[in-house]
Amino acid sequence: MEETHPRPSDSGVADASRRDAPISSFGAPADWSAIIRRGRPPMSAVSVVAPAGYGKTVLLEQWAGRDGRLGIPVPLSAADADPATLTASVAAAFARALVNEAGAADGLGVHVEFASIAAHPGSGRSVLARTAVRLQALIAAIDRPFVVLVDDADHAAADACQDVLEVAFARIPPGSLLVVAGRIRQPFLSRLRVAGRVADVGAADLALDAVEVRRVFDGAGAPTPSEADALRLRERTEGWAAGIALAAIIARDGGDPLGVLGDDGPVAEFLQRAVVASLSADELSFARESAVFDPIVPAECDAVLGRTDSAERLRALESRGLLLAPLDVRRTAYRYHPLFREFLLGGLARSEPSRERELQRAAARRCEDGGRLPPAIDHLLAAGDLEHAARLVAECAFRSGESGDRAAVDRWLGELGDAAIAAFPPLMVVAGWWAALDGRPREADRWDDLLGSRTFAGPTVPGFPPFASARALLRVLLWRHGLGGAVHDATCALQREPMSGEWRDHALLLHGWTLRLGGDPAGALAEFEEACRLAAVAGHATTLVLSASELARFAFDAGARADVDRHLDRALSAVDAAGLDGTAAACLARAVGARRALRRYDRSAAERLVTAAMRDRGVCTYAVPVLAVEVRIELCRAHLALGDSAAAAHLLHEIDDVLWLRPGLGALEGAVDDLRDDVRRNSAVLGPSPLTPAELRVLPLLQTHLTIAEIAARLFVSRNTAGTQIGAIYRKLGVTTRSAAVERAAEVGLLG
Repeated sequence: MEETHPRPSDSGVADASRRDAPISSFGAPADWSAIIRRGRPPMSAVSVVAPAGYGKTVLLEQWAGRDGRLGIPVPLSAADADPATLTASVAAAFARALVNEAGAADGLGVHVEFASIAAHPGSGRSVLARTAVRLQALIAAIDRPFVVLVDDADHAAADACQDVLEVAFARIPPGSLLVVAGRIRQPFLSRLRVAGRVADVGAADLALDAVEVRRVFDGAGAPTPSEADALRLRERTEGWAAGIALAAIIARDGGDPLGVLGDDGPVAEFLQRAVVASLSADELSFARESAVFDPIVPAECDAVLGRTDSAERLRALESRGLLLAPLDVRRTAYRYHPLFREFLLGGLARSEPSRERELQRAAARRCEDGGRLPPAIDHLLAAGDLEHAARLVAECAFRSGESGDRAAVDRWLGELGDAAIAAFPPLMVVAGWWAALDGRPREADRWDDLLGSRTFAGPTVPGFPPFASARALLRVLLWRHGLGGAVHDATCALQREPMSGEWRDHALLLHGWTLRLGGDPAGALAEFEEACRLAAVAGHATTLVLSASELARFAFDAGARADVDRHLDRALSAVDAAGLDGTAAACLARAVGARRALRRYDRSAAERLVTAAMRDRGVCTYAVPVLAVEVRIELCRAHLALGDSAAAAHLLHEIDDVLWLRPGLGALEGAVDDLRDDVRRNSAVLGPSPLTPAELRVLPLLQTHLTIAEIAARLFVSRNTAGTQIGAIYRKLGVTTRSAAVERAAEVGLLG
């Protein structure tokens, strides 16, 4: 006698979506029409594989409603780990769909045969040998196009279940489709995949974009985030739908959605329930310890954790559908989703705090021994070893910044904090230099003041100049003691910096500034040329851009057009290659580039370069007065050539502000006087006043949810000052509302 099996649930995909909470409860934020189109002929199957919380069930709901073919939802459950129950579930799904399609009067339709299999699927070998074959024949005989939507397919991971599915769906009729969704790839699709008849959909395809983030918030009844905040949240969650939905819940309850953490609150609860609940204690322990690494390299795991099976363990965790992704096809490295990594590390810190610190320090030693300082710094900071981290930051900050990873340097300095920085004088120089080039004069001056007459007798820091030389270079950069002080400091720094020193190109550039401003253009030209050569060899993009831009300015004065093109092409190419957009160096290169475009009668290119430089000139503050004035001189000339003397006059006012705060700029002051005469002669030409640097700092914050008071607090100004600056922005942009200001700023290139 055949076994009697529980009747499969009558629920469809919509009921199964409760397992995809919280995202499914807010509707479908994404339009996955493009994914659905992948299932058109000649494809026979679509494999949807993604970890928990990516909205797989929501996708299947959308597919059922939009495909146009007969939809046959097959939601699986834990009971379907048994081949007979699985066979019954598939047959019952077909019976439900066909009876609904045919109508109750068609009592003798094919759905009756499917219902018969659902009631009596057989047992043992007969399931695969007879029942699955019979099911295959019935499916192949359906005379209308259909789409089968199998959800939670991981419940059928057992080999016997995979065999049943392979046989049952071996003859999908042309024009019909099988969609299989789960956390892991289903082996039963292998034959179809080899034949090129399977389309793959992964987590990257399901990740939500910033527009969809806002839809999730709307669906949750939470305050709609600004475009900028939505983009930041998308980056923070990497488009993981569950993380975004949980952030929306936090916002709805009055919290800060951008502060969503993987090891706290609703995200941790979801990860515990939906991701790690099925792991054994040993598997969870390995997952937590391996989360110390980012990325996770099996060999490093073995070395630090004292294991020999990390590669196998990671493959096993991947096969469980965790938020763990291989970084290459050979699986030489893996990476946890950042929120999941926070969750795992939080669990390790709570359960074994000493073990976590031990592993972080061991990982740091291995990275440092291998010459990989950035990850070593991250491990040391995580272990709380600030003293050692400070030494490594001083060693590699400029290298990391020049390679385009300026955000990492900002993060390191922020995590170290002022006390740890002040305890290591070379790092004080780094912090002051970094603040100056980032347009933060008060912070740069503060570090310069704290350095005072400090000395450093500690061991030489690899990659860092002699301390006295570095401190002198910072003083030249800040130019707080006029031309005389800058000349003295630049000369001392150059004398102390070895010919093969890593900072010699910086010293030559700054010495060139003092020579040019001191009336020795020939000497300055030679210094800029050598600085440019050394910067190219060392890979110091910022110094390369600045020195090449200075050489282009010299070539303009000499009328050497070929040299102008050669130096400017080099500078602008380096800006793009090193990702220096938004930096002071890029501002100078683009401002000089605008002058070249005007010489070529390319007004559109000139306007584009001027707009970019005007937008970013806020980083060119009196912290680096030589650069601030040079950038504005070039922009002033460009605006005069474009017929906008009002903007040129405004830039002159900004130059005067810099000169008042940092007097003693030598020859630059004479150039400013000549420029002032040119502006007066063109004073009849009127134009809109550009935004001031202070207003440019306010402008990006208008995209956020921050109130005026909160904007003021963020910028360390009074509420009245912030309100005045916002009013000035509205007036200059010709708008009356915040949203209109953001739109207008984007139109003219001040945002985006």
